Amino acid sequence: MALSQSAVSELLEAFRAGDGVDLIRESVRLVLQELIEVEAAAEIGAGPYERTDTRTNERNGSRLRLLATQAGDVELAIPKLRKGSFFPSILEPRRRIDQALYAVVMEAYVAGVSTRAVDDLVAALGIASGISKSEVSRICAGLDEIVGAFRTRQLDHVEFPYVYLDATYLHVRNQTSQVVSMAVVVATGITANGDREILGCDIGDSEDETFWRGFLRSLRARGLGGVKLVISDQHAGLVAALTKSFQKASHQRCRVHFARNLLSLVPRSHTDMVAAVFRTIFAQPDDKAVSATWDQVRDQLAAMFPKVGPLMDNAKTEVLAFTGFPRAHWQKIWSTNPLERINKEIKRRSRVVGIFPNEASVIRLVGAVLADMHDEWQASDRRYLSEGSMALLYPERDTESVAELNSGD
Repeated sequence: MALSQSAVSELLEAFRAGDGVDLIRESVRLVLQELIEVEAAAEIGAGPYERTDTRTNERNGSRLRLLATQAGDVELAIPKLRKGSFFPSILEPRRRIDQALYAVVMEAYVAGVSTRAVDDLVAALGIASGISKSEVSRICAGLDEIVGAFRTRQLDHVEFPYVYLDATYLHVRNQTSQVVSMAVVVATGITANGDREILGCDIGDSEDETFWRGFLRSLRARGLGGVKLVISDQHAGLVAALTKSFQKASHQRCRVHFARNLLSLVPRSHTDMVAAVFRTIFAQPDDKAVSATWDQVRDQLAAMFPKVGPLMDNAKTEVLAFTGFPRAHWQKIWSTNPLERINKEIKRRSRVVGIFPNEASVIRLVGAVLADMHDEWQASDRRYLSEGSMALLYPERDTESVAELNSGD
């Protein structure tokens, strides 16, 4: 690839500047930037300010991205498009996550609190000669600022009728140097337009009502509103906190978690049969049929396994809360499965660390994972739930628009 005249001019100017300028790093930056511009031009069908018959899109400014290279960190400008998104193939995806993972591992390494041998990993990351505490602090401070801004951003730009809450557990060293299992809780939401967003995350004891109440209040304080249904597991503290934080919202108890509780009450030799019978409840076409089938299944199973009866009686309202919402949404709102991918990614990234040196390092890595996922969702052209089906939640607003949207879905 031949560099453009402008890139060559920049490179020559860098060499002329001489003293104090890292010529190799600047050369790397210019070449990478030119590769990005060429790929963007191919994607758009035209170069900057160029008029062609093949143009399919337009530039809309750019966003800066820091890339670590063997020549040092270089700052690149990634073109933004008016329609869709563009990410150059020469850059690693999820760079922010990699930086967070790097920082957490280094923090554990420098502090000497990691319980696994991280020397090989440190060498693989390119710092076999070691890293100073000041360097770790510099990296962590930059990431903490980014993650902090993401976790505290306002949520009042749109209503979130559906909110999902779930927790996954990680090993963390506390202030007394003991390794304890702590819950990382994540909140996601579906907007009134059908898009998905990461709402927030925190670390604490998922069974503690005080912790859950504080987390939910922080979401409300940031502007979270319009909540009609909260989907979660039956954490004791969470259920108690929901009644005080979202009084007007219904609670959907995750059907997958409930099924596990149900199967724990029957012999292993009967679990396949019970699971199959239980699934018939959710294959019904409408809310009345779902309710009737629940009662039939309850009577059938209670006759064989007496403990099942009280469990299903107490859980019916919450497990079937999804039936009060549009049929098109049922599969997406009757469990916390939409959060499974998030939890798996958190586990995958945290497995490298093993034991986190402190709570701040957990937030740093998890926050980076969530921020990148959030960006992916925002850049996607597809809605999680169609706009037409979401309009069914607000029939009082514009019934004609609902009909038009449904006809187009």
